[in-house]
Parts: sequence; C-alpha cells; structure tokens
Amino acid sequence: MLDPLSDILTRLTLNGTLYFRTAFTPPWGIAVPAYENVARFHFAHRGDCRVRICSTDTTVTVAQGDLIIIPHGAAHDLICGRHPHSAVLPLDTVLERSGYNGRGVLVYGGDADDHETQLICGHFSLAPRASHMLFDQLPDYILIRNYGEHAGRWMDTSLRLIADEVGQDRFGGDLIAQKISEILFVQALRTFIETDAAARVGLAGFADPHISRALAAFHRDPGITWTVEGLARAAGQSRTGFAMHFSRTMGLAPMEYVTRWRIQIAQQDLIARTKPITDIARDVGYASDSAFARVFKRETGQSPAAFRNDHSPTRALEHTSF
Repeated sequence: MLDPLSDILTRLTLNGTLYFRTAFTPPWGIAVPAYENVARFHFAHRGDCRVRICSTDTTVTVAQGDLIIIPHGAAHDLICGRHPHSAVLPLDTVLERSGYNGRGVLVYGGDADDHETQLICGHFSLAPRASHMLFDQLPDYILIRNYGEHAGRWMDTSLRLIADEVGQDRFGGDLIAQKISEILFVQALRTFIETDAAARVGLAGFADPHISRALAAFHRDPGITWTVEGLARAAGQSRTGFAMHFSRTMGLAPMEYVTRWRIQIAQQDLIARTKPITDIARDVGYASDSAFARVFKRETGQSPAAFRNDHSPTRALEHTSF
C-alpha cells in the first residue's frame, strides 16, 4: 500500500541521473540548457554559487548545504558567487574546455583556488507522457536551505555518500549514487509540500489533513467505485464540505482528480503493452470497454487503441533521430 506521493512517483517511473560532481574555481559561469520532462538539481556540497532562472530573470544564492531544484527543466545559469559578472559559457563549451569525459570530477574555472565550489548536479526524469498536477503546479525553482540538516542526519550522510560515489570507478558506485539521488528528490518534494505548498492551489491538498486522507484512500485502490461521498467519508468530512474544501485546495473537483489519475495510469499501462485494454479498463475503475474508451478519448483526444498504436515500439523507432 503506497501513500499518494510514493504512488505517483512509482507509477510515473521516477529515474535519477547524476551528471557530475564539480570543482569550480573563480571566475566561472555555465549556461545549462532547457530540457523537456526533467527536473534538474544542484546541491552545494562545498562553497556557494548563484543560480539565475533565465525565463524569469530570477537570481538566487545557493550556499553550502543548500539544494536547488528546477522542476520543469528550464534553462538556467550557474554563476560564480564571488564574481557574479563572470562570463557565462554554454555547458557544452565548458565540458569541451575542461576535457571532462564523464568520469570523475568536472574541474573548471580560473586560478583563484581559495574559493572552490563543489556541486553535485543531476536531473530526475519521468516516463514518457507522464503527468500529474503535483509536478505541473511546482514553482520555477525550489530552494531548500541547509538541506542535509533540515532533512535529518540520515540525509546529510546520504548526500556525503553521493559526493563520495559519483563518478568513481567502484563497483556499483553509479547505481548507489543514482538511487540515493532519487531519495533526495522525494525528500525534497515532501519537505516543500509540508512547509511551502500550503499557499499554492493544486498542492495545498497534499498537506491538508482531511484531503490527504481522501487522496491516500483513492491512491491505495483507484479501481474501486469512487464517489464524492466515499472520498468525503475517507476525509472525515461532510459531502458538501469536502467537495468545497477539495476544490479550494486542489483547484479541481474531486471526481476530476479521480478521472485524471485513472487515465494517467491507463496511459502508462497502454504504453507498457503488458495488459489487454479490457483489463486496463477494469483496473482503473470502468465496468465496460466502451465507458473507458469514452472517458479516455474525452481526456486525451484519442481512443485507447489509437493511443497504444501511437506509442508502439515501432512508432518510437520511426520518430528517433540518430
């Protein structure tokens, strides 16, 4: 039995990828390009830097121990904290000039080695077509100050372990660092939801004691016959009170949330091609193929069969560029 956050991340196949650990010395500046369907992160293991989100021209300082996540993969600049006007070069140019080959530490910058900045950088990706309002409603960046201490001693130890493992030629080291980085992302999301999300419509419900109980009940068994009354009972509220409270905190009606998540589950199962459409329809709460097909087409613009055909391995190869 998974809680809502665990269910969402498991269904949407969260995968962590670590780019590198850095050793930057002033002056330096790097332009990180935009990338679709990923959340990028930078953890300041030692030293500090400035991060500018290009789309909003917002600049924040990331101090030692801080974690910043750019949830929507937006283009951003990493800038030397001591020389904020340093030339910012494209990431590919920096990799070429540094001679970095994907192993060990990315060493780059000037001769001022008295102020080294060590970052642990990477991203988290989701499965193709994966979507959930939890991610859609996240801000342009999430900055968690002194993250290791905030999350607890175990997280501080985990971050140190990532720093030790990433890029090292030890058996299993890359996998260890990758899996711990996924835990880092889950913990960061949980921290954000518990502390900062209450003011954001669409996320506040996940931190609300009543709405979170209804969400937990639904995510544990999305295929049963859910009604507003049933969700309200799980939340411990009256039907009317629950419906109003849910809409106010989540930004959509209870049954709209139910439908969206069921269709997202169905999309992932259709792409995986491990079940017949009849079984998928039943698993997500529809008594007949026709009822399922009607709702699926309304939500996606395609029939289940057409969606599966468009996401077949053959079609994927046809759209792959080499």
